[in-house]
Amino acid sequence: MAECYFTLDKRRPLKDGTHPIKVGIGYGRDMYIATGVSVLPSNWNSEASVCTGPNAKEKNAELLRIYTKIASRVTQLRHDNLFDAMTNAQLRAYIQTGKIVEPEKPKGPSLGDIYRQVISVKKGRNAEILRDTLKKLEKFKDVDKVSFEEINKIWLDAFCASMPNLAPNTLAIHLRNLRNVFNYAIDCGVTTNYPFRRYRIPHAKTRKRSFDAEVLRKIANAEVESWCNKYRDFFMLSFYLIGINAIDLCHLKEIKNGRIEYVRAKTHKPYSIKVEPEAQELIERLKGEKHLLYIMDKYDDYRYFYNKLVHGLKRIADQLGLAELSTYWGRHSWATIASELDIPKDTIAHGLGHGSNSVTDIYIDFDMKKVDMANRKIIDFVLYNKE
Repeated sequence: MAECYFTLDKRRPLKDGTHPIKVGIGYGRDMYIATGVSVLPSNWNSEASVCTGPNAKEKNAELLRIYTKIASRVTQLRHDNLFDAMTNAQLRAYIQTGKIVEPEKPKGPSLGDIYRQVISVKKGRNAEILRDTLKKLEKFKDVDKVSFEEINKIWLDAFCASMPNLAPNTLAIHLRNLRNVFNYAIDCGVTTNYPFRRYRIPHAKTRKRSFDAEVLRKIANAEVESWCNKYRDFFMLSFYLIGINAIDLCHLKEIKNGRIEYVRAKTHKPYSIKVEPEAQELIERLKGEKHLLYIMDKYDDYRYFYNKLVHGLKRIADQLGLAELSTYWGRHSWATIASELDIPKDTIAHGLGHGSNSVTDIYIDFDMKKVDMANRKIIDFVLYNKE
């Protein structure tokens, strides 16, 4: 659609029976600027967008002057990448004055107010992820001057455009965080606006990140550089514990009755995993005093270790000729091998903590022995080629 175009507003005639001519703003905008010029419907040539009849020459000259001013200012805004980031009120003010007017702080709670309130009730990694999104929003706009009512599809698209180097799934995380804040604001009665109702959050299909048993066996038995041994042990331990996440593995405290019991940081779901002898051997190598493993005894934040882990696994991958190696591969590999061994899908799902929590699940106390047997079968197949 053109940047600007003329339209005859036929909704309500003026007192003299004429209708006002307005300039519509294109590119997804639903706004119109009054020109002060009006004509009878019979004196408006919609195809040529010109007036006919009495005083047509003067009216067309005035329309051309107004159109030129509006079109030039819209073009300038688009050239400066400001058009999409502006609210309709800001755009209207700029067209009229040629000056960018910063919006006043909302009378009610601003986006920044509510966003920080949401962060305050979150803990751990969830709060960190929300803070990451807030930093992106603050870089894009002054969130303390943004009201919930002014956020629409154009605003969201402009926010996405301000992060051009992010992968689709990373971008989706920031949008989902913003959506969660909107849901919170609606629940609190702050706003009724919900721009995500028809907004499609980008998503890229998760690529395959799994090894077959032969590759895992190669990783477990390979002679690697001495400084990499603990990182290889950590990876294999994660695999033996059904692909447990690094953050959860680092924070484990103890083994009870031959099992580790914990609540996953990401989903807040409880897990119970039997510690097989192969896992116990690696735990002894990585043993800590206050924690099950030494990591949180040595570091205040597990991410210090995790950065070293990433570097160590990359070195192992290079040595073994693997395209990539990370703890994510352990979890994906466990699920893939389980499927290849014809382990039932519901057993795999419960092992990974993907139970649906449906009404049926409430009445069925799933037998964790099935998961224990499945894990044992997978380890035997990977390490000893037993089926």
